[in-house]
Amino acid sequence: MTFAALAQAPDRRRTEAGLLAFAVAITVFGYAYAGLSIKGELPDGLAGFAAAMIGVALVPHLVVRRFAARADPLILPLATLLTGLGLVLLHRLDLTYEARPSLHMQPAGSGQLVWTLIGTAVCVGILIVLRDHRFLQRYVYLTMAVGLVLLMAPAFFGADQFGAKRWILLGPLSLQPGEFVKLMIAVFFAGYLTVNRDALALTGRRVMGVQLPPGRQLGPIFTIWVVSLLVLVFERDLGTSLIFFGVFVIMLYMATQRTGWVVCGLLMAVVGAAVVGSAEPHVKGRVMAWLHPMDIFLPEGKRPPGLISDQSAQALFSFGSGGIGGSGLGQGHPELIGFAGNSDFILTTVGEELGLAGVMVVLLLYTLLAQRGMRVGLTARDPFGKLLAVGLSGALLLQVFVVCGGVTGLIPLTGKALPFLAKGGSSLVANWVMVALLIRISDSAQKRREPVGAFARGSRRRGRGRRAAGPPGDE
Repeated sequence: MTFAALAQAPDRRRTEAGLLAFAVAITVFGYAYAGLSIKGELPDGLAGFAAAMIGVALVPHLVVRRFAARADPLILPLATLLTGLGLVLLHRLDLTYEARPSLHMQPAGSGQLVWTLIGTAVCVGILIVLRDHRFLQRYVYLTMAVGLVLLMAPAFFGADQFGAKRWILLGPLSLQPGEFVKLMIAVFFAGYLTVNRDALALTGRRVMGVQLPPGRQLGPIFTIWVVSLLVLVFERDLGTSLIFFGVFVIMLYMATQRTGWVVCGLLMAVVGAAVVGSAEPHVKGRVMAWLHPMDIFLPEGKRPPGLISDQSAQALFSFGSGGIGGSGLGQGHPELIGFAGNSDFILTTVGEELGLAGVMVVLLLYTLLAQRGMRVGLTARDPFGKLLAVGLSGALLLQVFVVCGGVTGLIPLTGKALPFLAKGGSSLVANWVMVALLIRISDSAQKRREPVGAFARGSRRRGRGRRAAGPPGDE
């Protein structure tokens, strides 16, 4: 292996270390600034928070340096920065809830910090134990079976909270299985499409210029469509069903390069959402809030049927009052949205207090993280790794889209947690599992690329040496 190949891994890790230091500095500064802005003094737990964030950044970095030295240097810092920003926003909300007991809101920042430590510990454990991502390919059907059980479990054993049944209560804790199912379906689809992509890509007929898949190959996509509709009907979980179905369509297109799958997927998603949205009261209420957000302030008799929430209207007020630069961290009123202030509406805190500039920075961080995941998929040499990286990145993008689109009024509300930023232990742990898998695939991709190049360069050097020294018999 050449000196350049040997030096590449330390260079990547030095870059990662510098970016992690920047992420920790930004997070600690934001935590201190929120306390100064609201209370006029530094928070009491600033030293402990800083130590925890240093640990969150340092321990995974050391593990990556030891067990995945060639991995992409941006994935871990981006995840750390997004997680840190979420902790700052939750701490800012906790200070307001503490000052206004009449809101009856429980603090969320300390619990989220504990889940952050758990999530990074799970990430570290995966990097140590899982040395090759292709090991997951052996258990794709078992993974999907477990995923389907978890996906349907809330419909039978789940608790109805905030109008949806997506939580399973385990004593004082609650588990949101859908956050882990999106990872499981990405693993299953990657394994399934690796084996069957030729049959899906090379058959079918052309209709109006679009290559449509044959009827017998529509079975998998039809099954996924039915399952996503069942989730939407029984659990009233629009976000999970959209992500579940969307990831499958994205990975189908990646595997087959056929727009016919995308056309079929979009048509089936629109038809399913329209039918269920017009029949299921909870989903219909969210659609009405999307279409007529300001009508909630009309007299009750003049409101559209099914419109009962003012969250969409309050979110629009938050974005409007934030303007370009925002009111300043700690100077807005995101608590007016109630419990949603630290759930899927955490983005409104960014929009109101950091303005459009802050929202764009957050969205760019998500985009950059997804771009690095897509790049990992493009550089991976094995089909399973390619599809898995694309599926994980696509799931992240879809979740960000359905949450941000719902909060900003682009699409109906879905109630999903904004990855890394919003309150939610299940979401945070699942996203750190995604980070671990992307790091592992990235490291494996670079390992398979470097020896080939080094071997070729070494062969050329040996060839030049032989030509200079004469035929083999003279050596």
